[in-house]
Amino acid sequence: MVLSVGVVGTIETISTARTIVTTSDDAERKLDTSTYRRTAATLGVQPGGGDILLDEGVTLQDRYSILGVLGVGGMGSVYRARDLRFPGVTKLVAVKEMINIAADAGLREMIVRNFEREANLLATLSHPAIPRIFDYFTQENRSYLVQEFINGKDLEALLEESDGFLDEILVVSWAVQLCDVLTFLHNVQPQPIVFRDMKPSNVMIDNHGHVRLIDFGIARGFQVNQRGTMIGTEGYSPPEQYRGEYGPASDIYALGATLHHLLTRQDPRLEPPFSFADRPIRSANPAVRPELEPVIMKSLAYDHQDRYASAAAFKDALMKMAKETGILGRLNTGEGRPGDAARGTPSVKPLWSFACEDEIRGTPLAAQGALYIGSYDNNLYALNAADGKFRWKYATDGGLPGRPAFYNDLLYVGSEDSRLHAISARTGRVAWTYYADRPFRSSPCLAEGHIFIGSDDGYLHAINAQTGRRAWRTEVNGPVRSTPCVAEERVFFGCESGDFYCLDFTGVLKWRFGAKRAITSSPSVAKGAVYFGSVDWTVYALESSSGFAVWRRRLSKAVISSPALSNGVIYIGCADEFIYAFEARTSKEVWRFQTGGQANASPLVFEDALYCGSVDGSLYSLDLATGKVRWRFQTGGPITGAPAAADGRVFVGSNDRRVYAFAP
Repeated sequence: MVLSVGVVGTIETISTARTIVTTSDDAERKLDTSTYRRTAATLGVQPGGGDILLDEGVTLQDRYSILGVLGVGGMGSVYRARDLRFPGVTKLVAVKEMINIAADAGLREMIVRNFEREANLLATLSHPAIPRIFDYFTQENRSYLVQEFINGKDLEALLEESDGFLDEILVVSWAVQLCDVLTFLHNVQPQPIVFRDMKPSNVMIDNHGHVRLIDFGIARGFQVNQRGTMIGTEGYSPPEQYRGEYGPASDIYALGATLHHLLTRQDPRLEPPFSFADRPIRSANPAVRPELEPVIMKSLAYDHQDRYASAAAFKDALMKMAKETGILGRLNTGEGRPGDAARGTPSVKPLWSFACEDEIRGTPLAAQGALYIGSYDNNLYALNAADGKFRWKYATDGGLPGRPAFYNDLLYVGSEDSRLHAISARTGRVAWTYYADRPFRSSPCLAEGHIFIGSDDGYLHAINAQTGRRAWRTEVNGPVRSTPCVAEERVFFGCESGDFYCLDFTGVLKWRFGAKRAITSSPSVAKGAVYFGSVDWTVYALESSSGFAVWRRRLSKAVISSPALSNGVIYIGCADEFIYAFEARTSKEVWRFQTGGQANASPLVFEDALYCGSVDGSLYSLDLATGKVRWRFQTGGPITGAPAAADGRVFVGSNDRRVYAFAP
């Protein structure tokens, strides 16, 4: 069996079924499990255990803290780890390890090269069903691939855990999503990619019911008439793959074999090869609709020319069958959250989207018909707000986690390169830069011709907006990642030490309030009170003039979200997965709405709705008065920044590298 660990890139243990690894091309040869174990024995170590496993608490590259082992296999392990670069939130990653102890130097080099190829391949792909890669590095004889952590289980585990046959509608839903990701891979330019190892253990279902294709270790670019390694998994691989030939039709066959296994519980690794025609689906599982069986069996034709011409054609056949049988409305095709259709939750389509080259963690700014958004590809982008067309981009030397500010045709944005950049909104050219001693992770606030912004250097900086010269800076007790709020002729902000400050316009301290843990939340001020959240699980309301507590509202997890205020109600998200509405005067709860992940993003009030993203990757539109969902849109990654609105549109960025525009 394959160990199911709920994470990308699980490593196969010794199996009752063989993986095909015979080869005519030494450059693609794989070191099999038995060879690895024999080599490990000569070194006196225990493969996947003993002194090979990394201990909990070990930190790799001064960044990835090992939290535990998720899976153990023949050539290494998969670990759950925390990315320490995100101190204000627990960002989990999967660390896939390959231990290279081959005796032959040439073989060791080839193993590292193959592992690097998987890393390089994943780095070029951007699709919601393909796990993102964050890092790759080698330490001594171990190579590591740091990937997106996925909460879920693989299809083999789901099959083993079920007592009877899997639900047919679920299987069709997964099939439709897998057709989509195969269509993406088969149309990659300049060279299409063939996955070559579709099987239940390489397909994960995350906690939202969406498929994630894992383990790209033997995926390859495809060229017509190309011959290569006879590699894959016995039973799932098509006849031509045994001959060293492969193409998009090979993946279609393997998908059909996977679906046959899920619906019949007949493991093809234990059956005679290419015997699907002798084992009709409904003979094993009569509950399967008669209309579905021929759709799947066509994908399993012995001759690749008799299968579907493409994965898109396979999907069309499945969707046609679903429509004819009346199950179309019950499918989760990956565009919505499981159960949305049954609950009547409408989904929407964006007016447009624009792809950056890395994650978008901050908030966009809409001004004068343009949309400005920073990305962790180190660029600030300027787009047409109406259609998303590219105008220009400005490159910094670090990620851009904050929201830009606009004043007198200049844009201001802080960067992790420890600089505040002033850029012409018209041309994208730099006007001036201001240097701090540590990264800027706060967003700039403009008031009285000055920019107020915090830095990880432990200062709040006040800078002349036209010249870039420092007016003053005030030292505080920790990094400042809270965005300042200027109101009532004062400057309010929190810092990572848990202190909350009120300064006057000259930088002199008026009062200070101490929370128990970090204050990353940015404050809002209204009617003599200032509101903010803390990692100590509390939402605070303080008198803006004195800092005395008006009320404290204890929640069940950290509060990183910044509050939004409207008509006497405060709206704020929490890591407990809820978005809350409280009466600003009394803290009495008005309503709460549960998302599918930590609600660390800040909400936006626009017209009669509240818009807020979640780590579950969804943007939610909620009725402002009741908290009932109006619609939701599922992106391909967590949403950590607040939405923005202008000219009848709502904009939001996602960790899937895209910024989206919606009609409210």
